[in-house]
Amino acid sequence: MSVFGSEADNTALLPTGLHDVLPPAAAQEAEVIQRLVDTFGQFGYERVKPPLVEFETTLLGGSQSGLADHIFRVMDPVSQRMMGLRADMTLQVARIAATRLARAPRPLRLSYAGQVLRVSGSQLRPERQFAQAGVELVGAASVGGDIEMVQLAVAALQAVGIADASVDLTSPAIVASVLDELALPADVARRLRTALDRKDAAAVGALAGPAAPRLHALIAAAGPAEAAFAKFDTIQLPPAATAEIDRLRAVATALTAVDPRQRVTIDAVEYRGFEYQTGVSFTLFARGVRGELGRGGRYIANAGEPATGLTLFLDSLMRAVPPPRPAKRLFLPYGTPPATAAAMRQQGWITVAGLEPGGEVSAQAAHHICTHLYRNGAPEPV
Repeated sequence: MSVFGSEADNTALLPTGLHDVLPPAAAQEAEVIQRLVDTFGQFGYERVKPPLVEFETTLLGGSQSGLADHIFRVMDPVSQRMMGLRADMTLQVARIAATRLARAPRPLRLSYAGQVLRVSGSQLRPERQFAQAGVELVGAASVGGDIEMVQLAVAALQAVGIADASVDLTSPAIVASVLDELALPADVARRLRTALDRKDAAAVGALAGPAAPRLHALIAAAGPAEAAFAKFDTIQLPPAATAEIDRLRAVATALTAVDPRQRVTIDAVEYRGFEYQTGVSFTLFARGVRGELGRGGRYIANAGEPATGLTLFLDSLMRAVPPPRPAKRLFLPYGTPPATAAAMRQQGWITVAGLEPGGEVSAQAAHHICTHLYRNGAPEPV
């Protein structure tokens, strides 16, 4: 028998992809979420709080029903209807916008933050439970909405100490308009879309025929924004694709106008993860950090409303934020007056009170991982 006991006896064992968040990481994550929500509020986004569980039919409604494979299902003992635990909060916010806030003035700016749970993780995101924070802008069709969303994404990351994130821009509408012009059979168009996303030039050549040079040029244009747009200008594209590239250019220009050092890249053929986006979309990365920090983009919300949004993934984001500063913890020996303790907390100290008399107070302070000890009427370093 194992020295650790059987699996059934190991009360610390958790399912794959689930884990406890311990001090000080739990406090740091809570602080990061609050800073994100505060930043959203500064841009005019008001917070909503949808429930953790909904009826399956409403949880999976709309354009992102591909989430069906990711949700845990439970039977509601009251209504005898199937319910699901949310795997993403975007659909819930879209539902709120289309129902509870259907008559609210547009554009509607909503923010959210909360935990999501998925049936399985992925190679880049093995966690099955993690926090999301984000915003949805509903009822805005202009490029101004695209610009605001990406600028807000960068501002939110900067608010939590991530100053060097890269913004990777794309628009599924570019390739979609090219494929519409080619009028290919549906199966061929689907395979061609996949080949483009994989940057498989040989497969693109075999599927696209005479149009292959244009599509190869789109693949080759991926890279830093300035160079990418110069290459786009040499490619003959349908008017709808050209208009979408102009929107990408406007977003990139707005970002670099705020900070010329901002890293912006363009990839017009990227598709995985943007299957439901209809226009300007983006992914956020940080150097040396596994996984994307967040993603967003334009889509069609409930009732056909134009919308764009942003979702930040806290599991990845926490790997990119600076480490927390050591807390100022003050040990208060047994018998310290409550008024003194309250006064020290008002000055910003975290206080840890001795609960029993006796013992060497310096050792007690070190035992409680305190940085300072209250002695002779003032804090002194341990």
